[in-house]
Amino acid sequence: MNSEHTSLQKKLLPRHISFMAMGGVIGTGIFKGSAETVSLAGPGVILTYVLAGLLLLVVMGAIAEMATVYPGANMKDFIRKGLGERISFIVGWLYCFMWLTVCIIEVLAAGSFLQFWLPDIPLWILSLICAVFIISINGLSVGGYGEFEFWLAGVKIAMIILFIVLGGLMLFGLLPGGGTEAGQPWWHHYAAHGGFFPNGWTAIFPALLVVMFSYGGSEMIGLTLSEAQDAERVLPRVVKSFILRVILFYTLPILVICGLIPWNNLSEQTSPFVQVLTSAGMTGAAHLMNFILITAVLSAANSGIYGMTRMLHSMATGGEAPSGLARLSSKGVPVRSLQWVAVLLITGSLIAYFAQDGLFRLLMAVPGFVVLLVWISILLSQWRLKKSYPKQPGFQVWGFPYITLFAALSLSVIAVLFLFDPQNRISIAVCLAVLGVLTVWSMIRFKKNGGKSD
Repeated sequence: MNSEHTSLQKKLLPRHISFMAMGGVIGTGIFKGSAETVSLAGPGVILTYVLAGLLLLVVMGAIAEMATVYPGANMKDFIRKGLGERISFIVGWLYCFMWLTVCIIEVLAAGSFLQFWLPDIPLWILSLICAVFIISINGLSVGGYGEFEFWLAGVKIAMIILFIVLGGLMLFGLLPGGGTEAGQPWWHHYAAHGGFFPNGWTAIFPALLVVMFSYGGSEMIGLTLSEAQDAERVLPRVVKSFILRVILFYTLPILVICGLIPWNNLSEQTSPFVQVLTSAGMTGAAHLMNFILITAVLSAANSGIYGMTRMLHSMATGGEAPSGLARLSSKGVPVRSLQWVAVLLITGSLIAYFAQDGLFRLLMAVPGFVVLLVWISILLSQWRLKKSYPKQPGFQVWGFPYITLFAALSLSVIAVLFLFDPQNRISIAVCLAVLGVLTVWSMIRFKKNGGKSD
């Protein structure tokens, strides 16, 4: 295959797809952001993760259902078929904007974590090294990229499993450590300090704003379809196992953390994982967690670049982006899209160096809000397409159309909560400005056919 070809190679295995999506989900949201969610709702925040996981299950189920009906199509194609070119155009560019902000944040975070070991090297140099590293990984063949991300995400998953096992042994008194007072039962910290819902059961809803950011990236499974082997057959199975793993890998660690340390004693400045391991007397916990955090953010950025390049490729082949972005290298990589993303990522990293704190505050809520819009678009696409499927799907979302519409409505309510959250005003203003520009652009671009679906 030469650079003129535009058809992606189907070399991603089921394990690649599952771990790539998990690489985008399991990151700083669980290793560090879990302290913020616990501070909002106490131990009862696990219900927030379960609730968000159920909404995610409907979204992923909709992707799997449409994949069995439209072989070879990806998430972007579903939105175009269901909601038309105009919405597809807006969602596609919003999705690229979201991952660009995420990658800039993650690359800067990786550089700051590396300074823990290399304090004399300037942040901008370490961040650029990280950016070049993950860009190089994305230049591999899709099979090589999938294999690398499989092992990169595997490090994080192995850490979480080890933490759950060690924390569980500590919780039940089989290993020394933890903050449970002598003579108290293992469930003491769940009932004390205000109870399981110290701020009331309604506090689980404000925490949804943070959790949705954490779960963002799961929908990337919908972009791997063009490069997955026998996607319409394996995807439903991958989705089912993926959802269970995501919920367990978020809820079980939080149960362990809240069981060993009073929820109101957790510091948002330090990873809860570090606090638990330190309480067990593991003096190397800081170094271990620093390594895991670097792996986590690099994996998330790695997945983000993949998502951006594949979305740009899909848009280019659909006439919604410059056609040159669809060109592939001899390895089947959207090389022009990757080059474009590389320039933006390196430029964004350099700009971020001059205004780190301001940029972090500016971009932090962008991914969560955009993810909500993307998920709503996926659900509405499935709802619109269901009645006109060319064939009966082998996998179907249970309770259609009620479950689909309920999930879309729930996500819409969460999006509205984002709009009225004072902490997110700047970020949401940026999102709305970008959304406004894209809307006007789409109206001009597709005014001839009214943005109708294919």
